[in-house]
Amino acid sequence: MSSAAASPILASGLMFGFAHASTPVLVVCGVLVALSAVCWTLMLSKLWMLSCAKREDRAFRAAYNHSPHPLAIYQMRKHHARAPLYHIYHAAGRELAFHLLGTDEPDSTFASRLHSAGRIMPTQMGAVAKAMERAAVEARVRLESRLPAAAAILTAAPFLGVLGTAWGVMEVLVAASGAVEPVTLQSLAPGLCAALLPTVAGLLVVLPGLFAHRYLIARIRALQVRHEHFASEFASVLQRYFVDHRPTADELPSIGSLVTPNMPAFGKPAAAMPSSPSPPPRVAREMVAADT
Repeated sequence: MSSAAASPILASGLMFGFAHASTPVLVVCGVLVALSAVCWTLMLSKLWMLSCAKREDRAFRAAYNHSPHPLAIYQMRKHHARAPLYHIYHAAGRELAFHLLGTDEPDSTFASRLHSAGRIMPTQMGAVAKAMERAAVEARVRLESRLPAAAAILTAAPFLGVLGTAWGVMEVLVAASGAVEPVTLQSLAPGLCAALLPTVAGLLVVLPGLFAHRYLIARIRALQVRHEHFASEFASVLQRYFVDHRPTADELPSIGSLVTPNMPAFGKPAAAMPSSPSPPPRVAREMVAADT
C-alpha cells in the first residue's frame, strides 16, 4: 500500500475532511459552530441565573422564618429583588394591606394600624391568592426566558448538518460524473468524508446541548415546585392570622322556608269568567209589569 493511500487511514477523520472540504461545507460548519456558541452562552447564563435565584430564595426564606409576624419583611421594606419567593410574598402582602388598611405601601403608621385593623373576608383572601398566583407565573416566565431560543438552536442544528452533508454529496457526484478516469472508492473518499463533516458537527452541537437543556429544565421545575409550596404555605398563614371565618349574621333564607306562591298550576285552563248577577225577584216583577 502506498503512503498516499495509507495517509487517510492514519490521519484523523476530521482533519482529513476539513482538508478536502468545499466552501459550502465549511460555511455550514462555521454556522453550526456559531450557533453552538450562542446556545452555550444562553444556557450558561441561565445556569448562573438559576443558581442566584436559588441562593436568594434561601436567604429570603431564612429571613421569613425568623420574622416576628407574617408581614414583618413587607412592613420593614427589606427587599430581596433577585429572590422569586420575595416577589410572591410582596404581591400577597401588598394585596392584603390594601384590603386591611386601604393602602398598599407601608408607612410610619403601618404597624399601629395593622395592630388595630380587623380581619378580611374569605372573598378578599381570594384576591390575595390570585395576586400570589400572578407573581408565581411572572417568576416562572423569568426563569424560563432564553431557553426557547436554545431549544430552537438544538432543534435546527441536526437539520442544518444534514443540509450541509446533502450539499457535499451532490458536489461529489457532480465531480464524479465529469471525471475522465474510472471512479473508484479512493477517489470518492475525500469528498464523502468532507460531506459528512456538517452532520458530525450538528450532532456535536445537539448531544451535549440536549443534556444541558434537560438539566436546566429540571432545575427550573424544582424551583417552581418550591414557589408553589411557599405560596400555599403563606396563604395558610394569612388565613389563620387575617381572615374572619365566622359565619355572617345575615344569611339567605333556605328555599324550604319561603312561602309557596299562590299561582295556578301550569297547563290547567283558567277559571271561567262569572256571569252577570241576576236581578232580585221584586225587581224582575217590576220589569215584567213595565213591559206589559
